[in-house]
Amino acid sequence: MSVKSDIEIAREANKKPIQEIGARLGMAAEDLVPYGHDKAKVGQHFIDSVQDRPNGKLILVTAINPTPAGEGKTTTTVGLGDGLNRIGRKAAICIREASLGPCFGMKGGAAGGGYAQVVPMEDMNLHFTGDFHAITAAHNLLAAMIDNHIYWGNALEIDARRVVWRRVMDMNDRALRDVVSSLGGISNGFPRQTGFDITVASEVMAILCLATSLSDLQERLGAIIVAYRRDRTPVYARDLKADGAMTVLLKDAMQPNLVQTLENTPAFVHGGPFANIAHGCNSVIATTTALKCADYVVTEAGFGADLGAEKFMNIKCRKAGLAPDCVVIVATVRAMKMNGGVAKGDLAAENVEAVERGCPNLGRHIANLKQFGVPVVVGINHFTGDTEAEIAAVRAYVAEQGSEAILCRHWAEGSAGIEALATRVAEIADAGGSQFAPLYPDDMPLFQKIEIIAQRIYRANDVMADQKVRDQLHAWEEAGYGSLPVCMAKTQYSFSTDPTLRGAPTGHNLPVREVRLSAGAGFVVVICGEIMTMPGLPRVPSAEAIMLNGAGQIEGLF
Repeated sequence: MSVKSDIEIAREANKKPIQEIGARLGMAAEDLVPYGHDKAKVGQHFIDSVQDRPNGKLILVTAINPTPAGEGKTTTTVGLGDGLNRIGRKAAICIREASLGPCFGMKGGAAGGGYAQVVPMEDMNLHFTGDFHAITAAHNLLAAMIDNHIYWGNALEIDARRVVWRRVMDMNDRALRDVVSSLGGISNGFPRQTGFDITVASEVMAILCLATSLSDLQERLGAIIVAYRRDRTPVYARDLKADGAMTVLLKDAMQPNLVQTLENTPAFVHGGPFANIAHGCNSVIATTTALKCADYVVTEAGFGADLGAEKFMNIKCRKAGLAPDCVVIVATVRAMKMNGGVAKGDLAAENVEAVERGCPNLGRHIANLKQFGVPVVVGINHFTGDTEAEIAAVRAYVAEQGSEAILCRHWAEGSAGIEALATRVAEIADAGGSQFAPLYPDDMPLFQKIEIIAQRIYRANDVMADQKVRDQLHAWEEAGYGSLPVCMAKTQYSFSTDPTLRGAPTGHNLPVREVRLSAGAGFVVVICGEIMTMPGLPRVPSAEAIMLNGAGQIEGLF
């Protein structure tokens, strides 16, 4: 029997009018700004009106390190939200918006899959409500104002050699990583070396996802450091008087987007910072609004728990005053086999020994998350070829780690296939056993914060950093930025900086290539190994298979 594609399943969805979805969370029609019939922005007046309500329970979904075998973190997030509603709990989900770069590159979309999806998936994976375009425009407006200021006399005495604000675009394009701008003569300005990052790596994206209001947004935008003078004093976006216009461009983008799952569970989809080069969580304003409207909120953090979950705990929860009541780690039998040394083409064959060899990757994530004082449960995302013996091996291993693993069939069965996990998660959240605390205090020196993550999360022996990196961190501490958390930029495929090193490696070191101060967002970015802030397309990009069919429908988008 042929299996329907994600997009075929999504087209058959029985979607409710978005006003009806909002009503499930107590929103009146006038509280929503509709974008068509099936998506809307949540108005700021409604957000302000619910702030005196108590918070619901917060459930974080994270995963093992991603493999080509697939893990299904977003699918499990969606399925768990549906499952909680199925067992009679009032639940909502919070996920990030999809970037066009990976959508047309290698990863694909970010709306879930099978019968655990958010719809409309085509809109979500493409332009959606225009948030990313607004972020790109605001970021590049600031870049234009920097060069324009230098051109018209440079009253701020910006050292053109020390402009640190790059441009962005929401597409994978390796040709733009390093460029020279302003060529072509006097009328085009002063030539300088610069480059592009992908929009999801922009500090503007991080700021939008951490801001709590429009006034907070403008204050953070104004605090962006864009360049330095010859005396090394910083130049801020507010010095260029750019923060007001940037806020205007982001006014609508700041409002959370409301859509629905295939089973009509309300879904807040807002913001989209990558977890391997940014903090990897959906917006604070979306999560906190959902917590005021639902009894249970299921959210996700990007890539493996060593990146997304670590940043969720140490950055998002720290900044927003949040604390997860339960954490779900998503794993698959197939991924365990890949971590155990099995090639992707050989995953169909039963191999219990390989599953057992690969399980230490899962065990490392369980132990890491328990350091934060949070209850942890494992969701085994079921694939058709999984055998009972392989599933039993994962269950037995997880039990040895002092946790429990629950088989989930939401991809094929929707909420009916994840009732057991939903029931257990609700029990854990209701028990109130979480004793959450970040991994390090605010007042710890920046380099020590990097060491804490390297040693306690990545299990590295040491951090390797040039003296100029250490001096830069010390200078930021002297300037008053020492209390900021650190945001690690590292490959998502391994605990180390070597993407080919699977499993649970030890004995490795963490090379720090560069550090960047995101003063507006409120963290220090630590770039490790060979990670790129502007990805490239693969040899055969997904874009080659994406097209419109004769009926005007999109094909190839998942």
